[in-house]
Amino acid sequence: MKKRSCLPAFPKNEEWKKERGKRINQAFLKLRKVWFFLTGDKNTDEMRVSIPLLFIFLVLGSSSINGDTDPNDASALRVMYQSLNSPGQLTKWTANGGDPCGDHWKGVTCSGSRVTEINLSGLGLSGGIGYQLTSLTSLNSFDISNNNLGNQIPYNLPPNLQRLNIAGCGFSGSLPYSISLMKPLKYLNAAHNQLNGELTDMFGNLPSLSTLDLSFNTLTGNLPQSFSSLSSANDMYLQNNQFTGTIDVLADLPLKNLNVANNKFSGWVPSRLKNINLQKDGNSWNSGNAPPPPPGSPASGSGNRNRQPSGNGNPSTGNSGNGGKKSGVSGGAIAGIVISILVVGGVIAFFLVKKRSRKSRTDIEKTENQPFAPLVQPQGVQELKSVQASSTANTKAFEIPSTINLKPPPMERHKSFDDDDYTATAKPVVPKKVSIAPTNATSYSIADLQIATDSFSADNLVGEGSTGRVFRAQFEDGKVLAVKKINSSALPGRLSEDFIDIVSDVSRLRHPNVTELVGYCTEHGQHLLVYEFLKNGSLYDFLHLSDEYSKPLTWNSRVKIALGAARALEYLHEVCSPSVVHKNIKSGNILLDSELNPHLSDCGLASLVPNADQELDNNGGSGYSAPEVSMSGQYTIKSDVYGFGVTMLELLTGRKPFDSSRTRSEQSLVRWATPQLHDIDALAKMVDPSLKGLYPVKSLSRFADVIALCVQPEPEFRPPMSEVVQALVRLVQRANMSKRTVGNDRSDNSQDAQEFEG
Repeated sequence: MKKRSCLPAFPKNEEWKKERGKRINQAFLKLRKVWFFLTGDKNTDEMRVSIPLLFIFLVLGSSSINGDTDPNDASALRVMYQSLNSPGQLTKWTANGGDPCGDHWKGVTCSGSRVTEINLSGLGLSGGIGYQLTSLTSLNSFDISNNNLGNQIPYNLPPNLQRLNIAGCGFSGSLPYSISLMKPLKYLNAAHNQLNGELTDMFGNLPSLSTLDLSFNTLTGNLPQSFSSLSSANDMYLQNNQFTGTIDVLADLPLKNLNVANNKFSGWVPSRLKNINLQKDGNSWNSGNAPPPPPGSPASGSGNRNRQPSGNGNPSTGNSGNGGKKSGVSGGAIAGIVISILVVGGVIAFFLVKKRSRKSRTDIEKTENQPFAPLVQPQGVQELKSVQASSTANTKAFEIPSTINLKPPPMERHKSFDDDDYTATAKPVVPKKVSIAPTNATSYSIADLQIATDSFSADNLVGEGSTGRVFRAQFEDGKVLAVKKINSSALPGRLSEDFIDIVSDVSRLRHPNVTELVGYCTEHGQHLLVYEFLKNGSLYDFLHLSDEYSKPLTWNSRVKIALGAARALEYLHEVCSPSVVHKNIKSGNILLDSELNPHLSDCGLASLVPNADQELDNNGGSGYSAPEVSMSGQYTIKSDVYGFGVTMLELLTGRKPFDSSRTRSEQSLVRWATPQLHDIDALAKMVDPSLKGLYPVKSLSRFADVIALCVQPEPEFRPPMSEVVQALVRLVQRANMSKRTVGNDRSDNSQDAQEFEG
């Protein structure tokens, strides 16, 4: 059985191949001598010496692969070297073998067998930094600043860093959430990049962070509230961005140096920040005195205003003596007035009650006929008179409501007003949210959708997923769209406003490989989404429901579909801020257009299904759930990566993720296929028979390598989707370089085999 190398499988360099061949030849010669010794060769002295030498050679040869360096650390650095395109600047680095600590790789510092520091600043490096950095658990300093790395900052960063310098690398997007998990982090420098969008509120668990530099980017929005948790922050550099709002969140930090120049900040600069090295030019600060601080905070600059309420409790001194007297007199006067009003009010109330009791005896018959009239009608008159400043009526208006109006009736009135206000204010808010949606999602009426779908007839049913059924809708203008009718159980007890928020979020997702949301409907308790219609259906249909007359997907098309779906997930995970977790990656949610370009559907809809993680396997998702989801229900972007790996297995084998019709050992696709992904002979037998052998072996091998990375049981070892995209792009590029024919892809197997022949 021929075995291929373990993950990842990339071509070895010539130096490594020569060294390996030399060692194999030496081992063969020594083994031959041992054979002659055992068969009675006369030169027994030399043979006796060769056996211990052979043993030493084998031990040293096997141990020299990793040498003094921890195997996980060494593997991570080799992958990083490959991702950086094997640059010559990194002297002594190698993609295969080598000992980072023992051989003193450039920029690598070790303590014992563990790598503790990596400093590759300003070496002109390009490419990526690999997907195994999380295994560098002893690394405390990582500096890759001033290189040409571009793209988004990888999610998989070393977890225990104290210093992280990624400045001047051309990174775009936002800071990955993994940085918030680095509790020992003391220094973070992401300046001079192309970071954009609002900062995620992710700084609450970084108590040791003392220096933060995000200057010279295009970050927007208000400063996150979690900035107030940076209890060790001494130096903060936020200049030359597009931040808005105030900087009040920084007021209580122990800052020594703060630069917020050239942003769009407004409001007042907190007084506590005026005593530090502060640079604040180029903003729209408010002029004049700042408003008084909230209660409980020390007064600053508005003493008279703040002393008045507490004047009785603080003795006045010096020039404020007159003020103290004045406050004492006014206090006594106020007390006297209050007491006088109470006494007069009590006397008047006494006479009123007396007078009323006399009158009630003469009017007893009238009060029996209309028992509530004297209470309701005079009360309204008294309240009107109180507005007209009549002192007598004022006391009556104060007296009567105190015994009647402050009972349950006003509480009911308050509730009814609340309900009316909510419905009155909630309705106008909905179109405002939709109108500012990036895609201008159209609001459809339920009548229009019923006509277009023939009252949602079974003939127009094109699919059913975990959130609802999908119908084909043809409108009067000839346009054909897809209407997803959300299950009534998807929004139990939730209002239409929640649905509008979801629609607004989904409408902002814009990517060539993400299904475009066209509109929505939320009438009469119904919740519907309107999408572009893709006539070729889903990838699941192509792979598992095609009849004998259907044309099977060629290898070229399968790689193309995998790459497009990977790019869609990369967009959701690493471009969107915050990251969007799909939670339902499967072949049934990858739709194909007329040119077999993939479009990922159901993006942003996981929140429509309560306990979405548990619902997946009951709605066509059996076999896609990652182990951590099945065990704990915890779903992350790494769970999406696992589902994508299962989908790639479908593309490779043509099998369903779970097939109860097969023998028990082959029912689960992942369990059956994973052990065979590194065996060339077994891999050839696993390939979808409909391909009829028309595929390039090298391309198939590399495709299997990517699958093996994605379906690893430990989520922390699965690569981010940006690394998956890079691997698939390299696969396609190598195939294009080896083309022997030139022409358009006509989707026939013979031409596809020629184009991918390696």
